[in-house]
Amino acid sequence: MQIDFIHFTPGLSLAGGLVIGLAAAALVMFNGRIAGISGIFGGLLTWPRNDVDWRVAFLAGLIGAPVIAALLGKPAHADIDAGWGEILIAGFLVGVGTRYASGCTSGHGVCGLSRGSIRSLVATATFMVAGFLTVFVQRHLIGG
Repeated sequence: MQIDFIHFTPGLSLAGGLVIGLAAAALVMFNGRIAGISGIFGGLLTWPRNDVDWRVAFLAGLIGAPVIAALLGKPAHADIDAGWGEILIAGFLVGVGTRYASGCTSGHGVCGLSRGSIRSLVATATFMVAGFLTVFVQRHLIGG
């Protein structure tokens, strides 16, 4: 395995991680809520809707940050080597997984692990192993 030093950005990655950690800590301290994106979004889809303002603000920040970056001349770029069918199936499977795990990678991996949750440790390990296996099967067994 080789590191792509042209695109290796440990400083920016550290800064991004610190901002995510601060946002998650602030949400817990000031609202008593976990920064799990599936739970934040899911709360907008349930009836009756509670805490709409902070949920919309949080999601607007997630969507607005890359839009602002693009306007400032630093657009985010993602190379996705998949068709729409694969993306839709993957999104569906992620949705099913977040329901079974009672949360997503942000809720378990960022917030749950930092709180010492055993359930989050198991969920995050499961997410990681499933990802490793998927990449292995795709690259080495299927040949994609």
